[in-house]
Amino acid sequence: MIPIGGMSAGTGLSLLDATKDKSLSLIRNSAQHERAITQFRERIGDVSSIDDLMEDRDLYTFVMRAHDLEDQIFGKALIRKMLTSDVSDRTSLVNRLTDSRFKDLHAEMAFTDAGPVQDFSDPAWQEEMVDRYVTRQYINDGEAQNETVGRVLEFRDKAANVRNVFDILKDKDLSKVLRTALGIPEATAGLDIDKQAEIFKRKLDLADLKDPEKLKRFERIYVAISDATSAQGASSNPAVQMLSGMARGGGAFAPMTLDISAISALPRRPYG
Repeated sequence: MIPIGGMSAGTGLSLLDATKDKSLSLIRNSAQHERAITQFRERIGDVSSIDDLMEDRDLYTFVMRAHDLEDQIFGKALIRKMLTSDVSDRTSLVNRLTDSRFKDLHAEMAFTDAGPVQDFSDPAWQEEMVDRYVTRQYINDGEAQNETVGRVLEFRDKAANVRNVFDILKDKDLSKVLRTALGIPEATAGLDIDKQAEIFKRKLDLADLKDPEKLKRFERIYVAISDATSAQGASSNPAVQMLSGMARGGGAFAPMTLDISAISALPRRPYG
């Protein structure tokens, strides 16, 4: 990926957007990832059981990384049980896990006693998995260099799949971006989940998450506010410079205390 370390999130994100195709190509062609992609294509078609997948360390690691589950790689017993659970059974493990990453993995890699649900030898399916893997590395690389940039990349990847406000609240990246963009104080994250849901329902029309222009607006507001309060962005942000100038001139800057109980009085969708 193109280096963006030390840049403001706005500058870094603009650079990544301008060089995205190049960055994805660099990931695909790097020695580490090219080898992983080649091994996946060569071996996945031969997988006919859950044991075949779990016992092939390279394949297993590839599909876990493709679904952003690298932190769960060593939980093989859980993954095995989840991938062989029946999605039509409301009490099955896949339906009891609230993390959407597990459901995404199950949708692509589920097994029954007869074998995999998907046709692993299908070239189109394989290419989708490779694209998912490369995109995930791209997002992770962005986040490693700049947390705000990484969160925006996550937001872009997930927003269109939101079905209800609880999908937002259980995802730290979606909730952080939208709280900021909608003017919802971060302190509300400590409220009861149903109260948080009520606030989001008043402030957000879920249809906006299907609108590319609205998504860009949410993103721009989040990045601008994040840069205004970050070390990288503060030095070049006009609002922060003005506040700093006031302080040097003897003016006092006092933080505002927010009354969480008054949140319900805030106007719906304050950013239009």
